[in-house]
Amino acid sequence: MPATRTEVDVVVVGAGPVGLFLALALRAGGATVTVLEERTEPVTESRASTLHTRTMELFAERGLLDALGPPPAGPPGHFGGLRLDLTAADPGHPHAGQWKAPQTLIESVLWRRAVAAGTDLRRGHRFTGFTEHPDRVEVEFTGADGVARRLSAGYLAGCDGEHSTVRRLAGFEFPGTDATKELLRADVRGIEVPDRRFERHPAGLAIAARGPGGVTRVMVHEYGAEVRPRTAEPDFAEIAAVWLRVTGEDISHGEPLWVNAFGNTSRQVTRYRRGRVVLAGDAAHRQLPVGGQAMNLGLQDAAELGARLTRADAPLDGYHDIRHAVGRRTLANIAAQAQLLLGGPEVEPLRAVFGELLELGPVQRHLANMISALDTPRPAAPPRRAPATHRRIAMGSLTTKTALVTGSSRGIGRAIAIRLAREGALVAVHYAGNEQAANEVVAAIEGDGGRAFAVRAELGAPGGVHELLLGLELGLKERTGGTDLNILVNNAGVMGGVAPEEVTPEQFDRLYAVNAKAPFFIVQRALANMPDGGRIINISSGLTRFANPQEVAYAMTKGAIDQLTLHYAKHLGPRGITVNSVGPGITNNGSPVFGIPEAVAQMSALSAFNRIGEPDDIAGAVAFLAGEDARWITGSYVDASGGTLLGG
Repeated sequence: MPATRTEVDVVVVGAGPVGLFLALALRAGGATVTVLEERTEPVTESRASTLHTRTMELFAERGLLDALGPPPAGPPGHFGGLRLDLTAADPGHPHAGQWKAPQTLIESVLWRRAVAAGTDLRRGHRFTGFTEHPDRVEVEFTGADGVARRLSAGYLAGCDGEHSTVRRLAGFEFPGTDATKELLRADVRGIEVPDRRFERHPAGLAIAARGPGGVTRVMVHEYGAEVRPRTAEPDFAEIAAVWLRVTGEDISHGEPLWVNAFGNTSRQVTRYRRGRVVLAGDAAHRQLPVGGQAMNLGLQDAAELGARLTRADAPLDGYHDIRHAVGRRTLANIAAQAQLLLGGPEVEPLRAVFGELLELGPVQRHLANMISALDTPRPAAPPRRAPATHRRIAMGSLTTKTALVTGSSRGIGRAIAIRLAREGALVAVHYAGNEQAANEVVAAIEGDGGRAFAVRAELGAPGGVHELLLGLELGLKERTGGTDLNILVNNAGVMGGVAPEEVTPEQFDRLYAVNAKAPFFIVQRALANMPDGGRIINISSGLTRFANPQEVAYAMTKGAIDQLTLHYAKHLGPRGITVNSVGPGITNNGSPVFGIPEAVAQMSALSAFNRIGEPDDIAGAVAFLAGEDARWITGSYVDASGGTLLGG
């Protein structure tokens, strides 16, 4: 029988908490959603039961807390089994600490809300494959009736857990390490054992908690036990035998309701997105589910992904940039906890030292922020309007345009190149020395269905501008048959970071050569390639509007950029070519200072929005100026500092 075919914006594979929360976020943005779930019924066991502060914020924003109870406060948190009060992250926060909510309850609430919002949830439907096209994904699955079907979707989202079929069939790289230590757990009725919280015995670790209905959850780890790959869950007899060896207690007479084993496997995909396929939750990362971080990490993935799939002002490529970094850091802290929690007598000195450190307030706050995810970028909010659908790339406002972005192998330039390509432009990605980084930007654009090529030139050096334009013309000729350049973004620049008294003539000449002289002659040379109606966008700086003596020489060069903008706008007006400046404020460029929560907090306080800028924020302003809607704007300085210049 031939497969039937319908159309939807996003197909989500997996109806666990992550998949359902993603569906809810997508529906909030106006996207049509189909969720495919192989199970015919919801799960009845709660693998996870803890919500952290950031997730509670997300649930509160979406009106989910009333349906959850709200969740009762849980016991104090821990770091590797050592007591850690999670309220230390922000004692005044309404959701400080950790909150208990069984996974079964969370799934039930999310399922009801997602379906009520219009999600097409199909249980008993098994995802079997997909075919990707430039403007869509053909998703293949088998229905509950055994009939093969297809859905034509804008995107395919894999939320199908640690053994993700989407991840495997899409060819995502999943590097990392397999388990070397293992915890066995079971929900057992009919046993009487003392409650235990990370109780260390000579032979292993034991945990027990009496729940409702006379059911006790036991977890046990035997020090030095050999870990072998499992093809099925352990039987209860194995768990009872290990419990007996570790605690001396016999629980073999109990009635097992659920048994499970999990280890300290640590893996993460290299990219959270490949073209029109995206991953979230355990499909993107696998880790020891210690302290509830795994479920919270996945739910926060879903919030970010849902917004970026439905907001035109939140580029989808930023999903990987943000969530991969958060996931990598989380997996690192979980790996550290695994050593403290599951290590044998050899880790006792480390646990003793770590226990002393946890008495210090700054240490408590740092770790509590990390586990609560309050020191990570807040997931983007859902839009208040209908979404840009999967046709956005193919039907972008810059589909027939070409663009050159100087200094676009990293940072703001990278975000600008990706955004212009997402709007349909063919983008020349300029770099000075890091060819690998430039090629990665090109690969990201092409993976998104866009078009790009790399161009090398050392700006500020003799012949650099000629090398740049020659490479540009060759690349354009090869791909378009002509050499027209519609959009020029002068972004490349170097910072000073030197006190005024210490600036040398050589340093000053270098700053001026790259930041001011090169843009002037790039514009002069590129005008021969630019048709009437073109766009020139110069990246200036907020430092031309407020003082930072450490960057006086740099600010002088950016002031020259503003003058370049003003005078060329007048000169090129008769040709309909607009010339504008964009002035970023404090923007995350990946430097180490942006990884220090205290420094980020201080910088955030300067913005009216109480956060630091992200490269995507600047790229959005540039994309607007590059488009048709900005045809009546020229000679302007666009303040893209997030309100830094508004004053106290």
